[in-house]
Formats: sequence, structure tokens, C-alpha cells
Amino acid sequence: MTPNSAEAETLLTPAEVAALFRVDPKTVTRWAKAGKISSIRTLGGHRRFRETEVLELLDRKAG
Repeated sequence: MTPNSAEAETLLTPAEVAALFRVDPKTVTRWAKAGKISSIRTLGGHRRFRETEVLELLDRKAG
């Protein structure tokens, strides 16, 4: 089964999100634990963040 292009969403690492917000990656992890940003866990237990949600938050912060 191949994923539908609408379902395939770009996921970002904490370091990539941190670079966009100009904060430390640990800060992004704290935001996720506090519920300020939702995250997905990989099979290995790593956090990943939806690019669309991150960009929306970045727009809200800038605006």
C-alpha cells in the first residue's frame, strides 16, 4: 500500500524546529511536554513535529 500524497506530511526534528524559532532543541521538547505543540513519536521514541503546524505557530509568533 502506498501512502496518499495528502496523507504524507513532512515531519521535522526538534533541531529543525528549534532553528526556525531560534531556540534550543531542549526548549522545543519542553514545549511538546507542556502541550504547546503536538508531536509524533517514531518507533525509536524520537519526537517529530508536523511542518504545517510548526509553520502556523511561526506565523502567529511573527504576526
